[in-house]
Amino acid sequence: MTSNEEVEIDLLQMAQALWRRAWAIVLASVVCAGCALGFTAIFKTPLYEAEALMYVNSNDISVGSTKLSISAAELSAAQSLVETYIVILNTRTTLNDVVEKTGVAYTYEQLREMISAESVNGTEIFSITVTSPDPKEAELLANTIAQVLPEKIASIVEGSSARIVDYAVEPVKKASPSLTKSTLIGFMLGFVVSCGLVVVLELMDDLIHDSDYLVQTYEIPVLAVIPDLLSNHSSNEYYRSAEQRAKKVR
Repeated sequence: MTSNEEVEIDLLQMAQALWRRAWAIVLASVVCAGCALGFTAIFKTPLYEAEALMYVNSNDISVGSTKLSISAAELSAAQSLVETYIVILNTRTTLNDVVEKTGVAYTYEQLREMISAESVNGTEIFSITVTSPDPKEAELLANTIAQVLPEKIASIVEGSSARIVDYAVEPVKKASPSLTKSTLIGFMLGFVVSCGLVVVLELMDDLIHDSDYLVQTYEIPVLAVIPDLLSNHSSNEYYRSAEQRAKKVR
């Protein structure tokens, strides 16, 4: 095949091929969905999230030798202050204090991976979220961080004030994994892969299955058709026609 040759794809033919193998596509999709559901339920560890909320006081504070004058209306400046507090939260000294107070068997690097913090809608309130396989542990860590952080911030940022808006509560529902989401992903993956396989097989099929293919594709008239004598139906039709011709001769 040269580079100038074009390959035509009959969309109707592809649709018919997909329809003929619809049972296989559905079966593959259901099997993949079942495998994804089983894998998630058996091998994925359920994780729980506990969240505490803190308020950032932004009235005429200074960070080191740099003075900041921030009002409630200056949301961009408040967001910058929140980012400063989040950096302090993720420091080794802060997390080591949390590990010491809670008695958990984590290094500060492991604890850092379990914690996420962000501003709430760009305001001076930021959330501290702890993810853990144990819901009680997630609550304990989130509340301990909320208690330790204001003291750490006050020792670093002069004139600062961070207050607890809402303590974390023990989560009842798991945050991840989602069995429904995993099942849908498995179903869609099986559907897409099986459809792609059907299309590839159809494109690679270079056999002529019926006379209509020659007429529609190449506009070649069919002069004669050789019956398949190996087929029971064709064989019966052939012998029935032969008997009729023999009777006419007699």
